[in-house]
This record gives sequence, structure tokens and C-alpha cells, in this order.
Amino acid sequence: MELNKLSLKSASEKLKNGEVTSAEIVDDCLGQIEKHDKDINAYLTVLSDEAKKAAEESQARISSGKAKSAIDGLPIAIKDVICTKGVETTAASKILKGFIPPYDATVITKLKNAGAIIIGKTNCDEFAMGSSTENSAFGPTKNPWDTSRVPGGSSGGSAAAVAADMCLAALGSDTGGSIRQPASLCGVVGLKPTYGAVSRFGLMAMASSLDQIGPIAKTVEDAEILFNIIAGYDPLDSTSIKAEIPNSKFQIPNKYKIGLPKEYFGEGMEDGVRKVIEEAIEKIKSLGHKIVEISLPNAEYALPVYYNIMAVEVASNLARYDGIKYGYSEIKNQRSKIKNLLDVYLKSRSHGFGDEAKRRIMLGTYASSAGYIDQYYAKAQKVRTLVKKDFDEAFSKVDLVLGPVSPTTAFKIGEKSDNPLQMYLSDIYTISINLAGLPAMSVPAGLSEGLPVGLQIIGPALGEQNIFTLGKIFEAARGNILKPELL
Repeated sequence: MELNKLSLKSASEKLKNGEVTSAEIVDDCLGQIEKHDKDINAYLTVLSDEAKKAAEESQARISSGKAKSAIDGLPIAIKDVICTKGVETTAASKILKGFIPPYDATVITKLKNAGAIIIGKTNCDEFAMGSSTENSAFGPTKNPWDTSRVPGGSSGGSAAAVAADMCLAALGSDTGGSIRQPASLCGVVGLKPTYGAVSRFGLMAMASSLDQIGPIAKTVEDAEILFNIIAGYDPLDSTSIKAEIPNSKFQIPNKYKIGLPKEYFGEGMEDGVRKVIEEAIEKIKSLGHKIVEISLPNAEYALPVYYNIMAVEVASNLARYDGIKYGYSEIKNQRSKIKNLLDVYLKSRSHGFGDEAKRRIMLGTYASSAGYIDQYYAKAQKVRTLVKKDFDEAFSKVDLVLGPVSPTTAFKIGEKSDNPLQMYLSDIYTISINLAGLPAMSVPAGLSEGLPVGLQIIGPALGEQNIFTLGKIFEAARGNILKPELL
């Protein structure tokens, strides 16, 4: 029946009307995983038995008219940096292989309370460090549009699973573009919410002042549905915000004033990507929305500022993985070669972490050391404030900001692996949003040489509803985009 190709909204309606059952939807998703995931490697763990049991329980509620929410009985995939009680959660790192969390992340609790079915844990760059999902200890994920290419990262497994119809939607995490960039490269919708709008409790921290959990979905409406379920204040997260998040009940403008940052349309963007984005902007303009040029003068500093602050926070957060408390330990593997406690730390971390994690730990340790913290980290924080002020100034003049998500379409696996600086440039249009703590969404805009291109819609803090509204307007005007030939 190919029920795995349904959106959350349409699947929910079919369940409510009795046209299909939750078990049938789950079975179709599991069948798609069995058929294609050996080629894509989107999943690290597939919860077949658990999903089937949960589907029976959901169907009983739905049949009796007691569905918990619009996503009751629908299969959702979870990025493997989000803790799931009783289910291995590795952050795609050797150092956490075999780790079973004793608790659920707040977003998982909310999904379960809404009746969602957790169908599996998805692959990602190790501890969310990467732009291609090539940094996983368990092998790279491949793009469903072309399995010789990357799906983007670090939430590449979640984006690929949604694009390949191996679930109806997924959760990812975004530190510098890790939801939006893979969503763009895989032709799906991905939202990075306002910092603090969604609880980070139970998210394995990479860079605590930048990380944010968000939805990856097939449509803007589906992303909105999922966001409204996982958003909200959480006393377990000290960075969670108490402010009410506007939704569709709030008045929204009929027409938007939209800014185009001139800094986002300079050199470095592929011609095909530029063409798709410009056509998308013209489409939005033709619908009556006002387009004006704006400037984000400090955007050029966002990349070095991000990689300074992020690396310092990585070094701090990953210090807890020491071969003692949990996860990989050289005590078990090379007991005869362990002479003291320092050996445990050094050997466990040396063998447990991959190259990219080590690179960022070393950069962060250096930048936060006594002799350099003022020269690098403190200065980066000051420039971060300037980046945020640029957006504050922009949003005093416009409702939303548009631009590209990625300067390129999906690149070949291995193409940038030996050049970390070139890889880092993949996030050039996304990282400033994380530095400023703002919401932004990637919406499929079209194809360039047969590969997806995402349009980025950026809003002010707590401006998700306007982002969703414009996203749905553009989605309807854009029309359908072809699906990957693989499927």
C-alpha cells in the first residue's frame, strides 16, 4: 500500500477515518527499511518488535476514539544523540557503544505521551560533529537521491530516513545547521527552533549554547505538528524558556516584508543552487510579499566565531567520556598495558573518539587555555553579540529573512573528507542563526542537476509560526518536486 510515503497529516486522517491501521503503516515503514537501509545506512537501531507492539496499543486507542494526539500511532525516527530509555544510544561514537540510557529525553517523553511510535535510532556524525554523516563510527549514511553522495550532516540519518520514506518524520539536532543542511541535501523539511523553545534535557551535548532539537519532516505542516508537540518549557533544562510560543491562533500578517541579506548572495554558491533560490524568491515575490535587500555586516565573521565557541564547548562537554563511568574503556581491552589512571583516560579517549572529535577537542582545549582564552574564546563571544545585533537590526525592519541553506547540492562521499576547512564551509549560511539563537527552516525549493536545493526561512526569536506560514505558502505555490529515483 506504500503507506510509508504518507505525510503525518494524511496518515493521521486515514487512521482517524479507519481507512488504515497503525500496524499497516509501521509494517510498510519496516519493509522499506529492510529493502533500502542496507544501501543507505540511515539507522543504527531498528525497533521492529517494540514498534509493532506500540502500534497495537495505539490502534486500540484510535479505534475507541481516544487517540492521544494527531501523531498517535505514527512511526518517528530519532537521531542517536537523543537518549531513549532502554535503547542503545551511542551518538555514533565508539566511546558510547553499548550505552543504554536509564531515562528518556524530554522530547521522547513528549512523543510517547502523544502516542508516537519510536521506530529506530538514526545514524549521525559522531557527537553531531560534521556536515556529511561521514564521521560516524558505524559507517557513513548515503543520500537516497544518489547513494554515491552524502546526505549532509550531522542529522544525515534522520534526513535520509525521511527522504527514503523509512519513517513518517524524525527528530534531529542542530548546532550549526545540522538539521537544515541535511534537510536541504535530502529534499525534506527541517526546522531549527528558537534556542530554548524545545528542551535539550536528554540530548547528548556537543556545544550547549548552540544545540537545539528539531523536527525533520516531509511537509511544512508536518514539521509544525511535530514542533508543537515537542516545544515548551521544561524545568529539567536550565536553558528552556518560559515565554509562550505563538501558534496559528495568533494573528499573522497577510503579506510579509522579507529581507535578503546581500552577504548571502556573493561568491561561493553553486550556479545551480543560486538559480533555484532566485526562482524561489521570485515565486514568493509574485505572491505579493515585499522583498528588500538587507545587510548582515558581521556575517563574514560567523564561521570563525562558531568554530571557536563550538570547539571550546565540545572540549568541555566531551571531557566526561573518560573510560571510567560508562562506554568504551581500555581497562577491559588492554588491562596489562594500563599502568595508572592517566593511562585509562588517554588510551580510552584515543581509541574511543574519531578524528573529527579529537580535532575539535584539541582546538577547544587550546582556545580555552589560560594563555589564549581572552585572545580567542572571549573575543569570539563579543563578536557573537555583534552577529546577534545584526539580526536584531534586520528584524526591526522585516518580518522574515530568506536565503540559501547550503552553497552546494549533495557532494560525493569522500570528496571533502581530507579537507576539514572545505567541509566547514558547508555551514556558511546556517551557523549565524545558531549563534543568534533564532529559528530557521529549510524548505525544498527545487532541483539542481537532479539534486535537491533548500530555501532557508529565518525568523526572529519565537517566530516559528511566521516561518511555518510562509513555508506553507511557498510549498503550495512551488508544487510537487520529484522523489529520488531509488524509491
